[in-house]
Amino acid sequence: MKTTIGHLLEERAEEYPDKEAIIFGDRRITYKELNREADQLAKFLRSRGVGKGDKVAIWLTNNPEWIVAWFAIPKIGAVVVPTDPWYKSSEIEYMFGDSNTKAVITTERSGRYNYLDILEEVGPSLEDLSTIVLLEGESSVIDTISYKEAIKQGQGDSQALTEDLDPDDVTFILYTSGTTGKPKGVQLTHHQILKNAHDQGEILQATHEDKLVIPVPFSHCFGNVMSITLSVVFGCTMIPLEEFHPKKVLELVEKEKATMLHGVPTMFIRELEHFHKGGYDTSSLRTGIMAGSSCPVETMKSMINDLGCNVSITYGLTEASPGVTMTRFDDSVEDRVETVGRVMPDQEIRVVDDQGNDLPPGETGELLVKGYNVMVGYYKKPEATAETIEDGWLHTGDLATMDERGYVRIVGRKKDMVIVGGFNVYPRELEEYLIEHPSIREVAVVGVPDKDLGEVVAAAVVPSEGSDLTAQDVVDSLYGKVASAKVPRYVEVVEDLPHTGRGKVQKFKLRDVIAEKVENGELPKMVPSKIKKK
Repeated sequence: MKTTIGHLLEERAEEYPDKEAIIFGDRRITYKELNREADQLAKFLRSRGVGKGDKVAIWLTNNPEWIVAWFAIPKIGAVVVPTDPWYKSSEIEYMFGDSNTKAVITTERSGRYNYLDILEEVGPSLEDLSTIVLLEGESSVIDTISYKEAIKQGQGDSQALTEDLDPDDVTFILYTSGTTGKPKGVQLTHHQILKNAHDQGEILQATHEDKLVIPVPFSHCFGNVMSITLSVVFGCTMIPLEEFHPKKVLELVEKEKATMLHGVPTMFIRELEHFHKGGYDTSSLRTGIMAGSSCPVETMKSMINDLGCNVSITYGLTEASPGVTMTRFDDSVEDRVETVGRVMPDQEIRVVDDQGNDLPPGETGELLVKGYNVMVGYYKKPEATAETIEDGWLHTGDLATMDERGYVRIVGRKKDMVIVGGFNVYPRELEEYLIEHPSIREVAVVGVPDKDLGEVVAAAVVPSEGSDLTAQDVVDSLYGKVASAKVPRYVEVVEDLPHTGRGKVQKFKLRDVIAEKVENGELPKMVPSKIKKK
């Protein structure tokens, strides 16, 4: 698919002019209407001096204007900078400054997020930022223009949008979530985004008859590449939610007869909890993508047999545009919960040791990726780029195994590995065991300092609704199933885990909290019940 993102929407508007592109509450927007509004926004931005290579941030929750901007910005060769709604002032100042953002499309506030207050605070220090478009509200401190006025000005521009664009131009800078250190801006091209979205949709057997419910944030690749772009590549209808709520998801599936549903495992788990309470017709569901972390076997079976959603497990990372591997419809349930599938078309993968040597099937090493989808590089960070991409191979930082058939299993993050007295422990392995426990909804495993062994394993678990799970239950559930070094010495039962806005567990925060509690004697060292009895 060698075209640009702006041209893609134009093609779909010609092919399916009256088909619903977006359903959002009472609003129903056709492909023709979506393309027209994207043209108008693009012309307005052009009138403000925004052109090829300039950076334009989208700082909104999931709504139709986000989608309009996603297609409008590339139409003039500008670069989209997706911005998480939950960012605070220091993060906005860093990201807009680092990316040289010239314009931002946002609003005064949305729910608990107050964007205008932050822009009034940091805007004057951002020398490149010259245009602020607000869906709602106005400022007496900084210069802004309403979205309606911007669209009106764009309507009055009769000059055609003549692009001098190449599909290999950078059109996207997404800042990694920053679970450690400062975020880095990943640069991707039109072609990388479009081909990756196309290949994922092909595996899902997507068509223009599909309707996709999107509860994942547009500010992440799961939302903007795997949801928005995939939908438009195949002419699907998008049904976004501003914020995730399992009841609302199920209601939309039933009301709109949605055929596809995306989400991370915890979203699907919560949807199933509500579904099993009764009252929802999800018979229209066909498939979708599950990504982000391990999926319990029973959850996958329930997704297929109860919810009727034959989901594909996908592994990827922003630096890879993002999809790398996917499970297929004809894979066994075991392959779909124990692995992240096989490599996608036109990509290569390897599992290597610390010296870069290929490892035999079944052995654990770092997963490397090569192909059209490897990022152009980190924006303004050549050294970090060189550390991550070597001879065209992207070092994912993920530890994995690959079997003789090419099925990949993600073991964990290289930096997350816990060394217990010289014994390597991979947190993800334990997380996969524990998430199968019927009383555990979510779990994260980390290493904490230990004066005798250097490090020991600690686990934080979120119990299922109505559960009376104890720390002892957690330890006992693992004892005898895994090597003794892997059994957690410390367990904390918590109401929630610290997450980034994109749903990733912030293990560095969790590690610090647990380590402090251990040091202060607030968490006792656990011993399996069978050992206590001895």
